[in-house]
Amino acid sequence: MQPRKLGRSGLSCAPLGLGGHVFGWTVDEAASHRILDAFLDRGFALIDTADTYSTWVDGHRGGESETIIGNWLKASGKREQALIATKVGGAMTDVGKGLSKAHIIRSAEDSLRRLQTDRIDLYQAHFDDTGVAMEETLEAFASLVQSGKARAVGASNFSAPRLAEALATARSEGLPLYSCLQPHYSLVTRAFYEGELQALCLKEDLGVLPFRPLEAGFLTGKYRSMADTVGRPRGALVARILDDRSLDILGELDRAGQALNATPAQVAIAWLLAQPGVTAPIVSVTSPAQLEEVCGAATLALDARSLRRLTLVSA
Repeated sequence: MQPRKLGRSGLSCAPLGLGGHVFGWTVDEAASHRILDAFLDRGFALIDTADTYSTWVDGHRGGESETIIGNWLKASGKREQALIATKVGGAMTDVGKGLSKAHIIRSAEDSLRRLQTDRIDLYQAHFDDTGVAMEETLEAFASLVQSGKARAVGASNFSAPRLAEALATARSEGLPLYSCLQPHYSLVTRAFYEGELQALCLKEDLGVLPFRPLEAGFLTGKYRSMADTVGRPRGALVARILDDRSLDILGELDRAGQALNATPAQVAIAWLLAQPGVTAPIVSVTSPAQLEEVCGAATLALDARSLRRLTLVSA
């Protein structure tokens, strides 16, 4: 399992990241700690979260995931083995949102406190903020990098023009370059990343960390009809994409999996890892068994025929 570089950050990691948005939501703290331990024990390192996880849960205010990860870092003593990535910019209860300098600096301090660490390995702009000058945002990230509180900075959910503007501003003003991008990218959702954004990431040597690579669990094969979505935590998300095309994709995953002795989830992640520029898809799991399954994707090599058929059926 060869490590892949996180763009120009100087950091590298094994080709999977662990998504932390389920910690404190569908996974309690004790189970979260077991998953985190198992993830590192298998040779992986990148753990991705955000200050807003999990504001969508009744009674939550945000920071729940970071707090669980911070408690695990303190209890496990594994800080040096982990690459901690978190994000800023989403709406936090009684705190605000956006990418102003004041909000970024305050939010970074809050995240560091919850994570119980002295630095964030990859600090990312969660959402673009057109109401704040790009220079102001990058100056905030620069101050965090200069103080050692962030090792590298990245972006999530940025369009190609705005990402290009951010890189150009950083160069002209001598400010930190975004080294990574987190786009929504999977076999089901290809249009956002592929094309102009993919070309820019390749040109600029950005690390690409796709989120929702299994489309809220749909590409695992556990949702085959609308009835399967009823009562599930992510059922509403899956219901929006469950159509003839997505079911055709799932059928092709089944066929490739049978040929390769792999599960649909493993094949879907392996397809992403074969795409230009992709560094490490961010996968979320709720049990050690799910973790064991997705980790198998990191060493799964798809044959040319399976790659071609999956690319065609999902086009």
